[in-house]
Amino acid sequence: MQAVKTKHFDYGSAEVAHLKKSDPSLRKAIERLGRVERVVIPDLFQALLYAIIGQQVSAKAAKTVWFRLQESIGDITPKKIAQTSEQEIQKYGMTMRKAGYIMDAAKKIYKGSFNLEELKGLSDSEIIGRLSSLNGIGKWTAEMLLLNSMERPDIVSWGDMAIKRGMMKLYGHTEITKEQFDGYKKRYSPYGSVASIYLWRISFE
Repeated sequence: MQAVKTKHFDYGSAEVAHLKKSDPSLRKAIERLGRVERVVIPDLFQALLYAIIGQQVSAKAAKTVWFRLQESIGDITPKKIAQTSEQEIQKYGMTMRKAGYIMDAAKKIYKGSFNLEELKGLSDSEIIGRLSSLNGIGKWTAEMLLLNSMERPDIVSWGDMAIKRGMMKLYGHTEITKEQFDGYKKRYSPYGSVASIYLWRISFE
């Protein structure tokens, strides 16, 4: 079995300096936590499958399913997945609906009716629109691909519960409105992805 290749999200002093300057609360968190790493999956197809697996489940549960899939299937490629049945995919710990989404994406990518590589030349909003044409892929899943594979710099997902929980902890809110969320997101721009990395960490403290 060839292991899925991963790396850490690439960011440096410029991103950290901007966030510390633009948001005092985040500055304190960054100084307390130090550098926080985020594992990303450069292969777009593998990252897409991982994002689908992660829909509406905990990070721990998603990792468990992901490792089971790797151990059993081997190389995670469109061809290999497309030649597997939905029932086989489902038995690794996901719903049949998710297994269907994975099979649909794999078959379209393998047959060439959906070109993942073309996404690299598109804007964030164009990528979200293109991915949303696949069954079961909404904005959150597309945003996870943008951040956790393509390393786009300014992704802060309203649909991500952990990011919202991190914001509430950071700013002392018991709940957060879309208006408040967008206000914080604007502060972080153009380095919202690094802010998201810290918010994820804060959410699990």
